[in-house]
Amino acid sequence: MAEPEKTIMDKKSRKKRKPPISQLDEYTTGEGKTTIAPEVLLTIARLATLEVPGVSRMGSVPGGVNRLFRRGFGEGVRIELAEDYVTVDLYVILSSGQNMRDVSRNIQREVARAINEMIGIQVERVNIHIEDIDFPAE
Repeated sequence: MAEPEKTIMDKKSRKKRKPPISQLDEYTTGEGKTTIAPEVLLTIARLATLEVPGVSRMGSVPGGVNRLFRRGFGEGVRIELAEDYVTVDLYVILSSGQNMRDVSRNIQREVARAINEMIGIQVERVNIHIEDIDFPAE
């Protein structure tokens, strides 16, 4: 699967972008403050993934007990936050008879779009991990 192209921006274009969300904690404007919990990102990524045709359900994030105590983990979703971008790892179980490549690309596109539109943060990469295939019961 091809990696999305990284864009390099000069100082002028950075000034025109929305201010980066540091740890996705808050926006401060003249009218008040908006706080965004990291779990919001997990929910957006999970729901956008489940809406893609061919996705049966989310898989489990590997990592043992340590993952239970770390932020940025949710059912089938792992998110890493940086200063001005986010990286998403999705663990999915697909329905049988699906083109894995097409479904993966659709997931990448939809998750990046949803996060960018709803939160306004740049998505650097969406990594898809296909954990299993759901076959119909015979």
